[in-house]
Amino acid sequence: MRPLACALLFLTRIPLPAWTLSERDFAASPAYFAWVGGLLAALLYGATLLFAPFGPRLGALLLIALWVMITGGLHLDGLADTVDGLSGGRGDRTRALTIMRDSRIGAHGALALVLVLMLKWAALERALELGRLSWLVAPVIARFACTLFIARIPYAREQGLASPFVGATGARALLIGLAAVALTCALLGLGGLLVAVLAVLAVLPFVMRARRALGGLTGDVYGAAIELCELGALLAAALPRLR
Repeated sequence: MRPLACALLFLTRIPLPAWTLSERDFAASPAYFAWVGGLLAALLYGATLLFAPFGPRLGALLLIALWVMITGGLHLDGLADTVDGLSGGRGDRTRALTIMRDSRIGAHGALALVLVLMLKWAALERALELGRLSWLVAPVIARFACTLFIARIPYAREQGLASPFVGATGARALLIGLAAVALTCALLGLGGLLVAVLAVLAVLPFVMRARRALGGLTGDVYGAAIELCELGALLAAALPRLR
């Protein structure tokens, strides 16, 4: 339970009772990222019922706001830092990594935040209009994708917030995370599975671009990948022919 608690504390702002948690628990927590996504999906589903009287447009905006509040905007911060680093680095790996460590947000990072949040809002509104539930796979598949990238792509820094994960995330972690994805898709049906596959395919080019530019990935890139994978899932759920 301690690695799961670490994952919950790391990825959300949901309070937990006092736990004695070690670096080993933190290193093992990526196995449970997708399960935290499942809890987030359950909370968002409950909120969907609560916000239904507001209609699709306002309801979608309220859901996005709740989504950000639960996660504390952690992944959005990673998105802004990554976009600033990749755009400002101009092909220089060291310069890009330095920019990504700067707490200030640049114009490109701010633009990325606005565009991603607006696209999420519009896509979720459309999914709600279509009566789809497949969009609920978004927080699950995005966090499983993060675990996958941690396990399979080198870390770009010698030390960083996510460096304890390196070398500690392997096949067992992927199987635990995949179980959460499988359970979610079983509940949502074929539409959920298709959305999950399309979401991962959508975020891969960005991740590969970051790997080439940085020589690996960083905690900021993991956060950016989660945001973009969620966006891909919401856009896929809004496709008119995808059931």
